[in-house]
Amino acid sequence: MMPVHSPEDIGFMQLALRQAQAAANAGEVPVGAVVVRAGQVIASGHNAPLASHDPTAHAEVNAIRAASKALSNYRLDDCTLYVTLEPCAMCSGAALHARFKRVVFGASEPKTGAAGSVINLFAHEEINHQTSLTGGVLAEECARVMQDFFEQRRAQQQLNKVPLREDALRTADAAFAGLDVPLALSHFTADLPALEGLRLHWFDNRTGNIQVQAAPQVYLHGLDGWSVQYLSQLQSAEPVIAFDLPGFGLSDKPKKIATHRLALHTQVLREFLARVQPAPLALHAPRVMAPLLADLQLPIHWIEATALTVAMRDAPYPDVGHLAGPRALSTLLVAPTPPPERS
Repeated sequence: MMPVHSPEDIGFMQLALRQAQAAANAGEVPVGAVVVRAGQVIASGHNAPLASHDPTAHAEVNAIRAASKALSNYRLDDCTLYVTLEPCAMCSGAALHARFKRVVFGASEPKTGAAGSVINLFAHEEINHQTSLTGGVLAEECARVMQDFFEQRRAQQQLNKVPLREDALRTADAAFAGLDVPLALSHFTADLPALEGLRLHWFDNRTGNIQVQAAPQVYLHGLDGWSVQYLSQLQSAEPVIAFDLPGFGLSDKPKKIATHRLALHTQVLREFLARVQPAPLALHAPRVMAPLLADLQLPIHWIEATALTVAMRDAPYPDVGHLAGPRALSTLLVAPTPPPERS
């Protein structure tokens, strides 16, 4: 059964809703409050942290400050505070300090509510003042104002979204002009589940070759290189694939270091190897990459990758943000003694 609220509480909550709408019109999260004494509104307020550059400028605090000035008293013990959203801990504490007779709120706030949702500061008998609490007055209307505001904000963000520049995550071919990079052997995919839309790159010397159905040897770069380290192998007669992990070489390069978790790179590696057809004969990699290769079901051979010239090493990383992958793995891959080669 829905709770029955008094006409007085409903009427004053409607006035608080007007304040919430004023906050929304100003681009603030729509929360409104009024302070009532003897049946008369003596002060009102709405959220204004953005406009005032003040994290304490919640609707309740603004209304309390205005009421205290109007009454020339920091005690509001004969007043009732109406607010459209369940007060947070700060505002609940302010209401208790002001010694309100009652606090009445509309919608619950499951993330920060301190009047029963997360905690209930008003329920502690140890506090030297007891404030009566009523919740759920025009709860649906109060919640709808919040929902409408955030739906409109999300829609506006979609309208304003600027498409990501292609060079934000990947390196243009022009960066490799004059370098011996076999771009004709390049392949890309973004459909591995672990990539979540990122683009993965590899070189495959079976491209346009009668050996296209031959099982390849697969080569993984080290921390200070990328797939072009295996240029000599790619130029050999043996079927070879050399690929770049996310953040390396010609693969897309998320610029947040936190993106480059070991679990991500391990899963990308496994999904990529599972897609190679025919199945790889073996994986060749520097020893430092050993933590990424545990439990792979194919032979692993440890090798020393060919050192690159500075120009070739740096070509895929036109700005420092592109180096997030190498920087992250250089920190994360403190390689233990690798297991022996398997054949």
